[in-house]
Amino acid sequence: MVSIPPKPLSLQLPDQLALCVTPEQFAALAVVNRELRLERTATGELIVNPPTGGNTGYRNSKINYFLVRWIEEEGGNGRAFDSSTGFELPNGANHSPDAAWVSPDPWNALTPEQQDGFIPLCPDFVVELRSKSDTLQDLRSKMAEYIENGAKLGWLIDPKNKRVEIYRPGQGVEVLENPNTLSGETVLPGFTLSLNRVWA
Repeated sequence: MVSIPPKPLSLQLPDQLALCVTPEQFAALAVVNRELRLERTATGELIVNPPTGGNTGYRNSKINYFLVRWIEEEGGNGRAFDSSTGFELPNGANHSPDAAWVSPDPWNALTPEQQDGFIPLCPDFVVELRSKSDTLQDLRSKMAEYIENGAKLGWLIDPKNKRVEIYRPGQGVEVLENPNTLSGETVLPGFTLSLNRVWA
């Protein structure tokens, strides 16, 4: 007699109900749910992000390409990371920015085990690329959290409206309408992102 495994059921949660997990539980969930982009707030609330659509994935690949090219071919340094990389921020939150960069000193100070797991620091530079399922309120909160936890520069890129919000420590948010390029400023000297190639 052939045993038929039970069919898995999907659990839908209402907006007002949150699932809270410990850091250890989050790590275990992330290992067995690699197809999902899981994040965790500083208070332990689990965030499940669906896979991105084609246009968002393509734009995200281009942003990461330009960041890696700056490091490998244009005199940059440090380490670049894509959206599959998890960071454990100083406040305990676990986030996966669409693109991130860490300068050499903090990266080199990590043990090999720390480099292989959720990276226990906040990136120096982060990019969040708005997709159809993202709300600006959630992304703005995340950007503010990155800055509060040590990020030196952050870009919230909204392709639909061709708008970019730039986040810096101790400053108000700068909003650019349909800019042609973005500068890495003093954080990533010499890095320029051509948004005409991202919008396309």
